[in-house]
Parts: sequence; structure tokens; C-alpha cells
Amino acid sequence: MHLSYFIARRYLFAKKSHNVINIISLISAIGIAVGSCALIIVLSIYNGFEEVVRSMYDRAMPDIAVTSASSKYFRTDTPAFDAVRSMSSVALYSESIEETVFLTYDREEGTAVLKGVEQAYTEDPELQSCIVDGEFTLMHGEVAQAVTGRGLAVEMGIRPRFLDPIEVYFPARDREISLVNPAASLNKETFYPIGMFFSGGESYANTLFVPIERARRLVGVPDNEAGVVELRLVPGADVQDAVRQVRETLGPEYAVKDKYMQNETVYRMMRIEKVVIFMILLFIIIVVSCNVFGSLTMLIIEKRDDIATLQYLGARPGLIRRIFFDEGWMIVLLGAVVGMLAGIALCLIQYHVGVIRMPGNFVVEYYPVVIKPLDILITLAGIALIGLFITALPTRRTLSRIL
Repeated sequence: MHLSYFIARRYLFAKKSHNVINIISLISAIGIAVGSCALIIVLSIYNGFEEVVRSMYDRAMPDIAVTSASSKYFRTDTPAFDAVRSMSSVALYSESIEETVFLTYDREEGTAVLKGVEQAYTEDPELQSCIVDGEFTLMHGEVAQAVTGRGLAVEMGIRPRFLDPIEVYFPARDREISLVNPAASLNKETFYPIGMFFSGGESYANTLFVPIERARRLVGVPDNEAGVVELRLVPGADVQDAVRQVRETLGPEYAVKDKYMQNETVYRMMRIEKVVIFMILLFIIIVVSCNVFGSLTMLIIEKRDDIATLQYLGARPGLIRRIFFDEGWMIVLLGAVVGMLAGIALCLIQYHVGVIRMPGNFVVEYYPVVIKPLDILITLAGIALIGLFITALPTRRTLSRIL
């Protein structure tokens, strides 16, 4: 055991409980512990909300989405896309197009996002589980059917299996706008509602799913073109490796995005909030750690006689500085470790038992928590850096006047 550590531990755990320096040190350690505990809890809650948001989007959004980097629509009847379709990690390959359209239903009028999809798209189990009313079949013989997002269905009063059709309009690309007869400038398609879609989020709330053949005819897109190629991977496949393979196969002319990149704005906002909260709580720990500065300064002044004795015994200035540095370091680390352990324990209790409920009608009943080792390491590293600065400053500044 190092001599400096031994003496510092004796100073820290001295039995003089009435000593004001010991009380200040205890308050400092408690303050750091509370801050550390709060950091672990808050970061874990943000991780939990990120997982909730991710699960809400995961049900309907593809594992990989391919779009053109320069145009809205692109040809898919190429050897490159045939190679993507035949990749071993791809479980489902589906082409789609999306456009904002005007529609009428009964006496209601409104706008929606028309999403033309292939038959394979409707057969995906994850997407089938998003049907809350009716079914997910877009063709009944020669009759084109439509599945509406729940928000659109509620807004326009659309109900599955009703006889009233949904009439969809889109400006014709090959005709000029006629002021005398504006309807002649529009393409029109008729669909019959068959199901209601809800994926847990708002991404598809205003979406109208229709057969891609009818959507292409309405929009005026050739049969060999699409706006998005959606890929769903086999269970256990490495998403990043699949993204890399698709990019290498298609080249730089196409944008290949995984689920995170498709929701980059949402996830980036959550991560920015997490970083801001982390910095605020870390600043509070810095303020609390100033008590360590004061307690070390007072301890150095009180222990002048001990310092003189150590010098007479041959102790060098470096050893004396190390003694008080070790004591401040122990105060900071003791508070950090105790606080982090308490935070982890509280998070585990919340995760397994569920103590604090979410207010209102949220998708989860209790506050979600996910503990990540990286958050623990970052928290410990941040507090360690604070402790290094807080303890080094008084040991150098105050002892330089004594030694």
C-alpha cells in the first residue's frame, strides 16, 4: 500500500466526527453521489424512450430503404437491382411509390400520402400485425382496394368494407391544366376501403396504401420505375453489413438508409437532448465538487503540524502533495461509485418491478429504462476529470505557500 494513500485514508475516515472538515467532506461526497445517481437514471430513461420510439417505427419501416440520389423515380429493371433482390440477407424485396394526392370519400374531401405497394409488401407478418381493422389485401379480383392510416380514417370517416369508394385525384403529367374544365387535367382512380393501418407512430397516420399498378397509372409512372425500394432482412442479419453490400452493388447514384437514417431527425433530437441534460447535470456536479476544494484547503491548513513532521522525517514535497491529492480523489470517487451503484439499482428496480408510472395514456405504462455500459463509463470518466481538476488545484495552490 502506498504511504500517501494510507495517510490520506486515515485523514478521510478519521473518528473525529465532530470535525467540520469531515462534515464538509461527507457533504461533498453525498452531493457527488446524488449527481452521479441522477446522471445514470436520466441517461437510462432517455435510452428507454429511444428504444420505445425505435420499436414504434420498427414495425412498419423497412430495414433498408433505397432511393435515388438525384431523381424522384428510378428504373428497377437493372442487373444491379436483380443482384440486390437475390442477396442472401434480404427476406423481402418490395417496390413502392409515394405521392401527395387529393381524395374524396362520401361527402368528405382531403389530402393524403398515396403509397403504392406490391403484393409482397402486404404479406409481411410485421405489416399484417399493424392492421387494426379489416385486412391487408389490395386486390379482390379486378377490384382495387385500399388500406387507410388510422388518422386518415378517423378524419374522413372511412370504414373498412363500406360500399362508398375512395376517389383519388392527381394532376396528369401529359396534359396541360384547363381553366375551363379543371377535372380534365386530373387522373382519377377509385379504391374501396378494406382495412385500417396503425404502426404505433404518426408516420403512416395519413397514408393510403393501394396497389402499385394503380398508383403508377394514377401518377403516370412507367411500370419499370419506383420511388423507393424497401428491403426487409432475414432475422439475425447484420444491418450495417447489408447496407454496405447494397451500396457497393448499386453505386453512389442511390441513397441507402437503415432505420436510424430514415428517422435521423427524431433520433438526433433525442440524442441532443440527452447530451444537454448530461452537461447540465455534470455542471451541477462541478458546483458540488467545489466543496471538495474547500475541504482540502481547510485540511491542508489544519494539518500544518503534520506536514512539518513529515518534512522532518524526510518526506519530499511530492509525497505531501500526493497525500492530499489522494484524499480529494477518494472523496470524489467514493461519491461517484456510491451514486452510480444507487442509480443502477434504482433503474433495475424500475425495469423489473415498475415503480414510477407514465402520466397520461402513453404506449408504455411505466417509465422505460435501459442501462448502457457506455453511459456508465462516460459518467465515471466525466466525474473523474472533474475530480482530477478539483483536487489538483488546492494541493498545488495551498501547499506551495507551506512547503
